[in-house]
Amino acid sequence: MIRLRPAAFVLAAALSGVACVALVSAQTSDSGNRNGSGPAGAKAQEPIRGPSEPGARAPVSVAVGKAQRKAMPVRIDSIGIVQTVASVTLRSRVDSQITEVLFEDGAFVRAGDVLFKLDARQIEAQIKQAEANLARDRASLTYAASDLKRQETLAKRDFASEQKLDTARTQVATLEAAVAAGEAAVENLKVQGSYYTVTAPISGRVGAAGLKVGNVAKTGEAATPLAVINQTSPIYVAFALTQRRLPEIREAMQAGTASVLATPQGYGKGAEGKIAFIDNTVDATTGTITVRGIFENADEFLWPGTLCNVRLTLRMEPDAVAVPREAVQTSQTGDFVFVVENGSARVNPVSVDRTVDGEAVIATGLRGDETVVTDGHLLLTDGARVAPRSAPAAPAPGVPQPAQPEGGSISRRGSAS
Repeated sequence: MIRLRPAAFVLAAALSGVACVALVSAQTSDSGNRNGSGPAGAKAQEPIRGPSEPGARAPVSVAVGKAQRKAMPVRIDSIGIVQTVASVTLRSRVDSQITEVLFEDGAFVRAGDVLFKLDARQIEAQIKQAEANLARDRASLTYAASDLKRQETLAKRDFASEQKLDTARTQVATLEAAVAAGEAAVENLKVQGSYYTVTAPISGRVGAAGLKVGNVAKTGEAATPLAVINQTSPIYVAFALTQRRLPEIREAMQAGTASVLATPQGYGKGAEGKIAFIDNTVDATTGTITVRGIFENADEFLWPGTLCNVRLTLRMEPDAVAVPREAVQTSQTGDFVFVVENGSARVNPVSVDRTVDGEAVIATGLRGDETVVTDGHLLLTDGARVAPRSAPAAPAPGVPQPAQPEGGSISRRGSAS
């Protein structure tokens, strides 16, 4: 067992005391700093504000736009399909071999253009035979007419009996009938002969020839068609609208203010036309009615069967209140906008009539000179302070906007508190 000397024991005790004093001094200094009583805490810290105290929340950064009074169209958007005014399926009316095809597949043809020629040698021979028979009957008629004149002269002098005179008259009448029958036969054969030359009944775009040279064209519905011609100018665009729009459409047609713009899907431009007619019945299954717009289409911009975005403009509303579409929000109680007044946003209920080119036309709820929030609604409550910022640039005039078919909904965000 090791024994400590008295001097060493005294030294160890002194060192332990100094260490304890240093530790207590360090703890006291650190506590003073945290409480602001020490040198490092000489400057008092700001008190932490509660969430309900004034000034606790910074203004919400929002994009704003203006409500305006201006002329806005009353317009209906729909999806339509291009349809031909007339489409003709060419079929042969006689059984014969094709000798010539006088058009290129897909070519534009005009009414009267010869498209096919069939082997007509047999009918041509029959026509010649009928014409020969007609010439014979005409010669016989000429002789009989001369004989009748002689018999009439002799009868006046009592040199011919009445029987011979009657016989001569009967012969003339018989041959006149034979000549008429011969003329009809020739005409009939010529009509049949015209079937061997197939012409275009309308002007339009022809498809591929169903039969080529050397094939035998057959008659009947089951036979292969020779070709199909679709009229492309003018042309229809058919689209369906809900039946509740029918009174407005009829009024616009009577006033002459209705116009139709058809834009093929994927194209940047459209064609302008007018309403041709409204179908004579409403589809009871869907509750829609078919409307057809007619377009000149001289450049064949609209192609049969193409899907189009259709915009039917009924009239112009001269003094409508419009706001950016993004400003309109939806809650459980209906549509509303945030109106900015004196640096605060307040909830303002509105009634939306329609949307046109990215703008919502307001029926009730706004005067037309308010500033409305267009972005940042998620952080807003009624009466919240706002810091307006610049809104995104609007699309340049004339740039087509995506069409929203009738019945489509407007995408909206946010809710009222």
